[in-house]
Amino acid sequence: MKGIAAKIGYPVLVRPSYVLGGRAMVIVHGEDELEEYMASAVKVSRNHPVLVDKYLSHAIEIDVDAVADGKEVFIGGIQEHIEEAGVHSGDAACVLPSQTLPPKVLDSIRDITRKVCKELGVIGLVNLQLAVKDGVVHVLEANPRASRTVPYVSKAIGVPLAKVATKVMLGKTLKELGLHGEAAIDHVAVKAPVFPFQKLPGVDTILGPEMRSTGEVMGIDTTLGRAYYKAMLAAGNPLPSEGAVYVTVRDEDKEGIVPIAQKLVEFGIQIYATRGTASFLKERGVEVTTVYRISERQSPDALGLMRRGEIKLVINTPTASSGARRDGYMMRRLAVDMNIPFITTIQAARAAVRAIEEARRGELGVKPLHEFHPPKA
Repeated sequence: MKGIAAKIGYPVLVRPSYVLGGRAMVIVHGEDELEEYMASAVKVSRNHPVLVDKYLSHAIEIDVDAVADGKEVFIGGIQEHIEEAGVHSGDAACVLPSQTLPPKVLDSIRDITRKVCKELGVIGLVNLQLAVKDGVVHVLEANPRASRTVPYVSKAIGVPLAKVATKVMLGKTLKELGLHGEAAIDHVAVKAPVFPFQKLPGVDTILGPEMRSTGEVMGIDTTLGRAYYKAMLAAGNPLPSEGAVYVTVRDEDKEGIVPIAQKLVEFGIQIYATRGTASFLKERGVEVTTVYRISERQSPDALGLMRRGEIKLVINTPTASSGARRDGYMMRRLAVDMNIPFITTIQAARAAVRAIEEARRGELGVKPLHEFHPPKA
């Protein structure tokens, strides 16, 4: 196992071969972590093999839902995950249509989808999961079945994909149903996961390859920021427009947090941060108040500020060090218990800032879903 992982190159993705929902799937960064995983995986995997895959760090994950009739393919939606690849697709917020992928990459995704459907002889629904890194599209898996995102995509585009797929499987063609190419929309839909953490005392809220969500919601509006704001509100993570935000991020995320913190200060939101993050932000001209780590057992720290009701949002990206990991767990757990929204990735923090900015411009409009789908001629 060590030899295979070394040959592939760390980090690697390891998982038992027969599980669903990413059960016992983890990202391993070195031999020590691999040994620790194998010792625990025996309980999950029993006599089944453990699979080792190359992990694409800092990649954008994509979900595609489509219907094929054996000849033609109708692409319902190319959904871009807001979190980087590595978070289970069921736990990631995703946006439709894609907001950052260039036309060349989108064309490649469409071409791959059509080729996979043709080679597999798909008649009905198909879901593709892909990752984009440095402009290259990698196929992670293709499932000739309905996915969990079909209801969300159907509502977003105004086409009942499950009903279409059923008719196709009974002999209708996409041409007869008036569907071809790809669904086009002039609005934005965001799917956000709903987690059961409040009902599971003691469980950490870090997201990873193992699925933890038990439901999902959708926000829909004319822009990404407004749609994301609505999705977070529906998911039970309302984003603040005032108060204070607690920020502590790992070293590799420090550059990324700077523009996010700058925006929050512009909004009049106070920033609290631990010493390392605070020093980094201050050196770049961001106004921030330094607080102690929880493990330092001095005041003020994150837990005290949260209990006093001063913190309205927590941005905490997990780190490998044991002390910071323990602090992060206590902070995230208290956030859940006190209904304080928390964010654990830089990508989600960027989306949150954009959402707060657009929500501050005016009231968020509410209108029936059917008004986003004009009648077809």
